[in-house]
Amino acid sequence: MRSHYAQGLLSEAARRGWAADLLIFRSCGSEMNRTKRFYHSGETSDLAFVVDRITSEFPESRIAIAGVSLGGNVLLRFLGERGTALPSQLAGAAAISVPFDLGRSSKRINRGFSTLYQRFFLQSLKRKVRQKVARFPDLVGADRFAALRTLEDFDDAITAPLHGYRNAVDYYTRASSLPALPGIRLKTLLLSAVDDPMLPPEVLGEVGEVARANPALQIEFVPKGGHAGFVSGSVPWRPFYYAEYRVGEFFAECFQRTPAFVPVAKRGSR
Repeated sequence: MRSHYAQGLLSEAARRGWAADLLIFRSCGSEMNRTKRFYHSGETSDLAFVVDRITSEFPESRIAIAGVSLGGNVLLRFLGERGTALPSQLAGAAAISVPFDLGRSSKRINRGFSTLYQRFFLQSLKRKVRQKVARFPDLVGADRFAALRTLEDFDDAITAPLHGYRNAVDYYTRASSLPALPGIRLKTLLLSAVDDPMLPPEVLGEVGEVARANPALQIEFVPKGGHAGFVSGSVPWRPFYYAEYRVGEFFAECFQRTPAFVPVAKRGSR
């Protein structure tokens, strides 16, 4: 909740006079969640709960959803699973710096400069596991926990078995958002940087191919921006975060657009 992009998106909403809510994934808030499970890239039921709650409480409001990184993967899977079976208030969505292919992303983050990101994320996850083990001693064996060196190790030892996957490969295959993109019918912005250290550039090429066949998807792949960064501006102490601004612009367009769902032409139709 203290990340620059969460704060930036909330600030952008406030600047435009919009109300905003933040979904904090399990184990990512100020206190640990009380069950054995964590959050993960394929978990869409929590997002579904939040969307249903907000749309029922504010039935007259138009609503848009933004997701960043893993949150963007969850959002795209949710939209792909639902198709047009979404609340009518939804006007659009935006997904920033999404790791569309978790398997290739896990290999990319294990090389070169990207290992810095891996080290940071892995240490954060291991801290959470230590807290969980105090309540659930059988969560992971001490020897296997000590042997965790990569995010793939972590997903193979903890994420996958804890959440119903056979192993890390099964988890990456079933939880990636790339296969869900053809099913999306809500107008959705996909904003990524080609130099994202979390994802091989060729994956964005495959996303682009899917988007050309699905008019609900609007891709903006910029040359530079890193992972959820998109920092610009000529004065170092006054950075301009492009992604948050662009999402605000896109949502403003979505709120003016009717309908929000985009039909996809069937083969052979005119």
